[in-house]
Amino acid sequence: MNEEIQKNILKSGTSIVGIVCKDGVIIAADRRSTAGSIVMSKDSKKIRVIGDYLATAYTGGVADIQLTNKILSAELRLKELKTRSRPSVEEAAHLLGMLVYKGIRTPAMIPSIVGTLIAGVDQDGKTSLYTIEPAGGVNKVEDYDANFSSGMPYILGLLERGYKKDLSVNEAVELAKEAIKSSMQRDIGSGNGIDVFTVTKSGVQQVVSEEIVPQYK
Repeated sequence: MNEEIQKNILKSGTSIVGIVCKDGVIIAADRRSTAGSIVMSKDSKKIRVIGDYLATAYTGGVADIQLTNKILSAELRLKELKTRSRPSVEEAAHLLGMLVYKGIRTPAMIPSIVGTLIAGVDQDGKTSLYTIEPAGGVNKVEDYDANFSSGMPYILGLLERGYKKDLSVNEAVELAKEAIKSSMQRDIGSGNGIDVFTVTKSGVQQVVSEEIVPQYK
C-alpha cells in the first residue's frame, strides 16, 4: 500500500538552482510536477517568496512543500513579532532545517521529504544562499547548488564550466536559465517553464517568467 501511494503521489521532481554572484543571489526553477511517469501539472510554481526578503525553491512532494512553506512563513512571522526584528537569512535557513529534520523523524507511513534552496537579504543589505538537504542538514552556499532536485546532475555539470566568482546579477540570470534548460533536455521530471528571481539589497524580484511549449515539425 505504501509503495502504491508513493508511486502516485504528486511530486515536484524538479530542477532548482541557486547561484551566488558579486551583487546578489539568483534562484531559479522549472514548472513541472509529476505523479509517477505522468506529468500532472505544467505550471507549478516552485519558488515561494516570504515577506519581501526571502525566496525559497523546493523539491519533493507537493503537499509536503506546501505545508513546509506555510509553517516556515508562520514561524518567521511569529519570531519577528516576538523579537521586534526581522529574522536573518541564516536564522530562517536553520529554522527550516529543524522543521525538515523533525518531519522525517516523526513516525509516519509516508515521511515528509523536502529539499530546499533559500536565498535572502538581511537588513544590512548582505545577501546569502543556503541549501537544506532532505534530511535537514543546513549548509551555506558560496558558489552554486541544485540541492537534490532530479535535474541536479545536468545543472551541476553545466555550472562546473560556466560559473565564475565575479558574475554580475544579469550574467547569473542568464546562466541560471541555461542551467534549467540543460536539465530539461534529459530530466523527465523537469520542464514546461522557467522562473528566475533575483535577491539583492533592494529585495526579491522575479525577472523571468517563461512558459516553454513543445514545437512540432
